Amino acid sequence: MKHEPGKQQKEYVHYHNSDVMGGVELLQARFENHTFSRHSHEGYTIGVIEDGAQGFYRTGDNHVAPAGTIILVNADEVHSGHSETQGGWAYRAMYPTPEQLEQLNTDLNQSTGTRGAPYFPNAVVQDPEVARDLYQLLTLDQQTNSRLAQESVLYEALRKLMLRHSKSRPTEATARRAQKPLALVKEFLDDYPDSDISLEELAKLAGLSPYHLTRSFKKAFGLPPHAYQVQARLRHAKQLLKSGMPIAEAAISSGFHDQSHLHRNFRKALGITPGQYQAAF
Repeated sequence: MKHEPGKQQKEYVHYHNSDVMGGVELLQARFENHTFSRHSHEGYTIGVIEDGAQGFYRTGDNHVAPAGTIILVNADEVHSGHSETQGGWAYRAMYPTPEQLEQLNTDLNQSTGTRGAPYFPNAVVQDPEVARDLYQLLTLDQQTNSRLAQESVLYEALRKLMLRHSKSRPTEATARRAQKPLALVKEFLDDYPDSDISLEELAKLAGLSPYHLTRSFKKAFGLPPHAYQVQARLRHAKQLLKSGMPIAEAAISSGFHDQSHLHRNFRKALGITPGQYQAAF
């Protein structure tokens, strides 16, 4: 999986949608100097480091993923990214949705004994066999247009990954009740990313004080409400850009002040400009 010395050392980012699994976003990238701000994705991040080493924050701690290891970030989990080696790092990744992995987990239920979307407790996994399978999956899309071949490799790779490295997320009734007011706030920010809602209005929605809401929301979701709103806006902007909407219009429709405001936040979180992202699709 490692690049030859001196080969492909410039930064590049290639996004595209695969036809498998009802459509899943794939990424091939190399970064040298870029540092990702703390952000989240609506889907999981499952990646394999090809070269160098990536340092990143996830689950309240910092991690290092060297070449040949697997990066795992759960859906909606706040994370960052930067190079841990001179010359940067290269990786390939896929971003399946919770619904896609939940369906696969249901299909595997007799083997795993679990239901619902999986939870990956470890941010970095050293499993050469699964890493090899995932790398084959992430490169196969460029080598064949056979959906049968791609889906066969995909299900086998994810099956091994989930059997070996996932578990059920804790779902205690008390925890669910405690999370309900915060979930209402998160749902509002997800459903209305362009809303110019105030902290006081969100606090009233949750039945909490503004201070308690800010502190509890950050503890539950990794970001305070205003920072999470930026992530919700970026997700909405991605969908609008994929649909072909002009960048300036997508920025306003997603709640950003203008195109430059979207550009700045998009680049920090995704390592690519809105124009480059739109061109990929």
